[in-house]
Amino acid sequence: MTNIATEINSSIGAGEVATPSDTPPITITFADFGLDPQIQKAVSEQGYTTPTPIQAQSIPHVLAGSDLMGAAQTGTGKTAAFVLPIIQKILRHASNSASPARHPIRALVLTPTRELAVQVAENAGSYSKYTDLRTAVVYGGVDMKEQVALLRNGVEILIATPGRLLDHIGSKVANLSQVELLVLDEADRMLDMGFLPDLQRIINLIPAQRQTLLFSATFSPEIKKLAQSYLRTPVTVEVARQNAAADTVKQVVHMVASADKQRAIVKVLEARTRQGLSRQCIIFTNSRLGCAKLSRALERDGIKAGAIHGDKSQGERTLTLEAFKSGAIEALVATDVAARGLDIPDMPCVINHELPYNAEDFIHRIGRTGRAGSTGDAIALVDASEKRLLDDIEKLMKRKLDVKTLPEGSSSSSRASASSNSAAPAKMSDPFFYMPYESGAAPKSADITKPEEKKVGIVPAKPAVGALLGGLKKK
Repeated sequence: MTNIATEINSSIGAGEVATPSDTPPITITFADFGLDPQIQKAVSEQGYTTPTPIQAQSIPHVLAGSDLMGAAQTGTGKTAAFVLPIIQKILRHASNSASPARHPIRALVLTPTRELAVQVAENAGSYSKYTDLRTAVVYGGVDMKEQVALLRNGVEILIATPGRLLDHIGSKVANLSQVELLVLDEADRMLDMGFLPDLQRIINLIPAQRQTLLFSATFSPEIKKLAQSYLRTPVTVEVARQNAAADTVKQVVHMVASADKQRAIVKVLEARTRQGLSRQCIIFTNSRLGCAKLSRALERDGIKAGAIHGDKSQGERTLTLEAFKSGAIEALVATDVAARGLDIPDMPCVINHELPYNAEDFIHRIGRTGRAGSTGDAIALVDASEKRLLDDIEKLMKRKLDVKTLPEGSSSSSRASASSNSAAPAKMSDPFFYMPYESGAAPKSADITKPEEKKVGIVPAKPAVGALLGGLKKK
């Protein structure tokens, strides 16, 4: 680890930026970071040996004690880029004592959503499983009793959403006076105006002599400027062009009147079925009411659909996500509650039923597909009234998106179309649907390969959402 950190720090000093051209060749392994054997064993059990670019550049800086801003496309392993070095740095505090006093909070990870908090906690639990470090996650929407019991027993790594953490602080259950590392995950959203008051209250309770890490897929100039008030001479790691989707995501826009978008989704899924592609998709809407209505409408069209949004309880969200992962649900209709942190391997397709009002949210939405080297399709259904939103997205991404006509589809229900083996071939007018992302073509950035199936040591039998490390697997 010392040699790697010295080599990278010698060329990129504190406060400087590591850009794609600065990225060293991915020839190192996780063992080269000098991680404790207990951590290496947990990583190895998951089948990973080689770090992704964001991990390769970030981990040495975090281990060296630098504040850091890490920017990378979604699905590239940002979570492990801070979880692994955090475990290493606080491992000296590990204790098998039953006394809560021996297990104060040493590392705090703040996330904007419950789903992302759960994902980070799964990673932290997986990679600290052979240590005596304790991990806990707290978020709103559920009863506080179980969370209170965990915090009173003591925990070194705490993952939390800001509102619920403040609840526990107010109840004198959580004490942040011994926090050494603070992480803001999805920092652009954490620093949004809606989170700033809670965030500032929390930071005021943490010792000033701390290490602060900010990770996100997108950092606007305004957010970067604001973040400087929380960091000291930070290293900025940017392993790919900011505000861009992964090369593994093929994007297309269909101009569709708002009243026709539901039928357009049915056509899209029919076309994918005829081509032997998976019907599984995440469909994003802007409102909770619209999300629920669209889910019910798709069910009437014969598409197995489910909805998750802010009005759903955590238990309802979990059950819906598990049904989606198992294939019992084909179309997951969601608000932006699922745009960040939802990590489902090999997600084949994302459909924007409505464009988000914030252009950066578009990048997070389509980042649910094409993850960890897998390929995926991102489809946007755009009404004429959304043209300004589309212009904002293209400006942010610095590229024009392909606008194509909808594929031909039958007027019958999607279920009937899927079950018929005699359906006539669709017209070849839309090259996107009939030549999807070429499965044999290597991504432009060949640093990441698709992970194979793996067994996760400590995750319960039910499917876990987002436990991928994001690195390369053993062959």
